[in-house]
Amino acid sequence: MKKTLIGLFIAMFSFGLASAETGVNIGVSGNAALYAATATELDQGSHGTTTGSADETNSESEFLGLGYASVFIEGSLGPILVGFDYVPSSIDTETASTEVDDKTTSATSSDVTNTVKVEFNDLTTAYIGLKIMDRGYIKIGVASVDLETKENLGTGSSYGNTSVDGTMIGAGMQHTMDNGVFLRAEANVYEFDSVSLTSSSGSQKITLDSLDGVVGKVSIGKTF
Repeated sequence: MKKTLIGLFIAMFSFGLASAETGVNIGVSGNAALYAATATELDQGSHGTTTGSADETNSESEFLGLGYASVFIEGSLGPILVGFDYVPSSIDTETASTEVDDKTTSATSSDVTNTVKVEFNDLTTAYIGLKIMDRGYIKIGVASVDLETKENLGTGSSYGNTSVDGTMIGAGMQHTMDNGVFLRAEANVYEFDSVSLTSSSGSQKITLDSLDGVVGKVSIGKTF
């Protein structure tokens, strides 16, 4: 994907810069997103009272619908756009609660309740775009988001926080008025990398196997 991004960037600049009109676009967006995530938790059987027991694993997949606002700033050079999109507020998941059968010895177990909530902070996307036809454009970029876990685990462990990187590709349409105000409607697809976190006890490990999303965006902005 990074090679594709670099190749597209070079291709954009190969479109005659002689007619380059420069400008700065600033705007706000409303986003409606649907994300799909898959995560796996490993509880090692060699810790505490479960010494000698088999490892316990649990894998879950969830869909998450979200709505949030973002702001963006772009530089334009002829048909080329280079910009940043930033979500200033945290994006919170609902609190998930599960009751699991946790081994206490090799022959016995007890029920424990786990609650987990995740906050997505500082979602930032850097992108380059190319205007096509009269009103259309395509975009490709890289994204980063901080993940903050809010958990209450029956095992007494806790997980830390981390950052996840990903890629974005999208397309949209823009209508510009005579006073420089413009309206946009676009769709973007995000794909984030896998990441793992180890618990404070060192005996549990959770892996975010996949995090992918489709985002519909409506924006209003102005060109200066």
